[in-house]
Amino acid sequence: MRAMILAAGRGERMRPLTDERPKPLLEVGGRSLLEWHLAALARAGICDLVINHAWLGEHIVEALGDGHRHGVRIRYSAEGEGALETAGGIIQALPMLGADPFLVINGDVWTDFDFSRIPALDEEALGALILVPNPPQHPRGDFALIARKQGGFDILADPQRLEATDAPPRYTFSGIAVYRPEFFAGFAPGRRPLLPLLRGAAAAGRLRGRLYQGLWFDIGTPDRLRELDERLAGGATG
Repeated sequence: MRAMILAAGRGERMRPLTDERPKPLLEVGGRSLLEWHLAALARAGICDLVINHAWLGEHIVEALGDGHRHGVRIRYSAEGEGALETAGGIIQALPMLGADPFLVINGDVWTDFDFSRIPALDEEALGALILVPNPPQHPRGDFALIARKQGGFDILADPQRLEATDAPPRYTFSGIAVYRPEFFAGFAPGRRPLLPLLRGAAAAGRLRGRLYQGLWFDIGTPDRLRELDERLAGGATG
């Protein structure tokens, strides 16, 4: 399996830390967020990677090179001065991601999730998302999980189907997912958000989900970066 790390965001809420450094290169526990991802992917045997970049993207290329120091192989998808948003960035990178399902990870999260346990996709699924319990900064969540029915029985084990719903959702999208290339087929290049595509696939019953209750941090503010750094100094590992 190949993987893509999303690293093109401007990181406005992290300023001034991101005025001279792209957000995924901010450090916690003595190494950058991107380096934590590279180490976890290498441990899982996922070594063919694509990283997109826009704001100060040359710093990412300079820091990581071709990835050999981290036991991986990196190719880059440059988006220029204007980032393409999540779906737009993935669509641009599709030729580098191949014909099989691929993993996508937000570059500005930290987690101890084992990427070797990413769910396999059933024949009808276009993608599967890793969900986490709603964090304090996102109490309303993104999606609800419902049991799938197969052969007259409710399947309570993973993967479960995601349902886009008007009721209060229970879980937050972690920024970790696996997709078939077909999920993005037919869309023209350019800026495109991901959430409408996810909700459309969920409504059609073609999106799966798995709940993860381990360590996960969304590094959206300097305070959260500081909190994670202190936690790692206290012994949390990835």
